[in-house]
Amino acid sequence: MPKNKEPPLPDHRDCRTLTGLTLEHMPRDGSLGRVRRFRKGATVWRADDRADSIFFLRRGQVAVMKDDADGHEVIVRLIEASEPFGELCYCAAQESVRQTSARAIVESEAVEIKLGDFMGHLQENRDALTALIFTFCVRLADAEHRIEVLAHRGAEERLGRLLLQLAGSRGKASAEGKSEVALPVSHEELAQMAAMSRPHVTITMGGFRRRGFVRYGRGRPLVVDVPALKSFLHGEQIQDSKKGRK
Repeated sequence: MPKNKEPPLPDHRDCRTLTGLTLEHMPRDGSLGRVRRFRKGATVWRADDRADSIFFLRRGQVAVMKDDADGHEVIVRLIEASEPFGELCYCAAQESVRQTSARAIVESEAVEIKLGDFMGHLQENRDALTALIFTFCVRLADAEHRIEVLAHRGAEERLGRLLLQLAGSRGKASAEGKSEVALPVSHEELAQMAAMSRPHVTITMGGFRRRGFVRYGRGRPLVVDVPALKSFLHGEQIQDSKKGRK
C-alpha cells in the first residue's frame, strides 16, 4: 500500500519558542490607538478604504473577506479576541487601499492604531516586533495551506482538509476527548472559507457527522475528531491514487 506523501498540516498550537502579536504587546494604559465598537454585521472597513491602520480585537469575532471572480465573498481569515487584523497595512505602499473587507460576525470591540503610531511602538519594543514577524510567518503558512485546500475539487477532500487546517491553527481541545478539537465556526463561515455553497457544505458535513468525524448541533460548537478525519482523508487519497494508475 503506497504511503501518503502529502505533508501533514501544521499545528501552530505546538509552537512554544515564539508567540504571535496580540493586544498584550500594546500599552496597557490605552495611550495607543482608539477603541471602536461594531454591532453584529457592521463593516469594519471596505475594500477601497485606505490601508493606514492596524486593529486589535478586544472582544467578539471579525471576518476578513475578499470577493472571488464571480463576486461572492470568501472569508480569508476569522479573527478572535486579542488578535491583530489589518496588519498588511504595514506592508502597504503609501495611499494604498485595503483590497479586502472586514465585518463583525458578532457584536465586537477593537482598538484601531494608526500605522505611524504602530511603527513607532515597534521601534521601541523589540518583543512586539519579533511577535509581528512570527504572526506574518504563521499567517503566510496558513495562506499557503488554504491554497492547497482550495486546489482540491472534491467536496469531502476540500472541506475535510479545511477542518484539519482550522483544527491545527484555531481549534481548542474538546472536553470530551484529547483527540477532538472544538471550532468556533458556522456552516456559513465554512462555506465562505472553502468557496463552496452553503447547501453543499451542509450535505458534506452531514456525511462527516454520520461517519463520526464531527459533532455539532444548535447552540453547540463544532467538534472535529482529528485522527478519524485524517485517517479517512488518507484513505481517500490512496484510493484516488490507485484509480489514477488503472
